[in-house]
Amino acid sequence: MDNKIIIRDARLDDAKRLVEIYDYYVKNTAITFEYETPSVDEFRSRMEGIMERYPYLVIENEGKILGYAYARAFVGRAAYDWSCEMTIYLDHDERKSGMGRKLYEAMEDALKKMGIINLYACIGYPEKEDEHLTANSAEFHEHLGYKLVGNFYKCGYKFGRWYNMVWMEKLIGKHEEDQPAIKKYSEVK
Repeated sequence: MDNKIIIRDARLDDAKRLVEIYDYYVKNTAITFEYETPSVDEFRSRMEGIMERYPYLVIENEGKILGYAYARAFVGRAAYDWSCEMTIYLDHDERKSGMGRKLYEAMEDALKKMGIINLYACIGYPEKEDEHLTANSAEFHEHLGYKLVGNFYKCGYKFGRWYNMVWMEKLIGKHEEDQPAIKKYSEVK
């Protein structure tokens, strides 16, 4: 890895920059189905909730944050503790730079230490690619070893059109008969 590029735990004072990155996707894409960009305070609150248990990472080059990734509860019931949902956003000028792979690899390492074994990604997917949504996110996940496990048709409406959603899955650990409990990220970092 380039010695100017680092991956580190996000801090709450990173929220302003993360909102700047996310804002592009809210306003210009159907990658997120949110209509309004959250305020910095709302975003910070979301970060706090996730960081209570899961990793929230940023990638930066020469001190500038170029992207972020986090994991969060999948469904939110105790039986799902060994599973989590993944999210990643890169500065739109940094896509296809290899930063997404680096962030996801760091995230997977952290999650394995916690005892997480199933990773899920919920991805907006077009019936026909347009200026707001392509198949790039699904292709990125597939390239990293995720497999398609579900299709939801015309479930998201944004920019005056309907979009599909797909779920993708990656297994990163062994499923045991007597599965050890997971740990919080703060206990393994």
